[in-house]
Amino acid sequence: MVKGLVPTMGALHAGHASLITAAAKECDQVIVSIFVNPLQFNDREDLAKYPRTPERDQELALAAGATDVWFPTYEEIYPAEIKLIDAGPIGELYEGAARPGHFAGVLTVVQRLFDLVKPDRAYFGEKDFQQLFLIKKFTSGVEIVGLPTIRESDGLAMSSRNARLSPEDRSAATIIHRALKSGTLDLSSEPRFKKDYAVVIDEETFEVAKSDTKQKRALIAGTIGGVRLIDNMVIA
Repeated sequence: MVKGLVPTMGALHAGHASLITAAAKECDQVIVSIFVNPLQFNDREDLAKYPRTPERDQELALAAGATDVWFPTYEEIYPAEIKLIDAGPIGELYEGAARPGHFAGVLTVVQRLFDLVKPDRAYFGEKDFQQLFLIKKFTSGVEIVGLPTIRESDGLAMSSRNARLSPEDRSAATIIHRALKSGTLDLSSEPRFKKDYAVVIDEETFEVAKSDTKQKRALIAGTIGGVRLIDNMVIA
């Protein structure tokens, strides 16, 4: 029996559903975990504001193909002293620089979920590309499956954070996708968006891409209306 795991923090949307559906096609058992991990929040206010919709999440997960929806408690995940996994130099770049300790928290909770569930495969979206890169780098014994970002009709990457955007900020946020799609990473036409970084990297090393880099990916992150948004796209 092939066991699949889709780790989430809840507030599920169509992007999560696509991961669950993909897992259901490849696995006999699909477990969706829903746990808001405090270790990956360096901002307590951000943690407090994170949306929690457990009943809706369970309904969506089961409809998408989950066989089990698991809401672990903090004590189940962290029953004893927490030993954080050091994310290394790449974990200090980009999202890691903006959110110190974030990737240590991510890697630690993912490893705990793997220890408890013992999946054969685990499914993650490419929207959090640095996260996916690090999980692949630090994982052994579990096949990590990365799947394409699911987008709204206007190109905005689906995210649990989008619900916190005002209508005006939601409209302005489409500058991210436009900048990625154009390949220029030019965000200057939208003053509402406060850029953190916009860079093209080598997918295999996470170093800044060079002219002869074969696999390039553009990363953009910033805030709009106080809500942090990230996105990325392969660059031809």
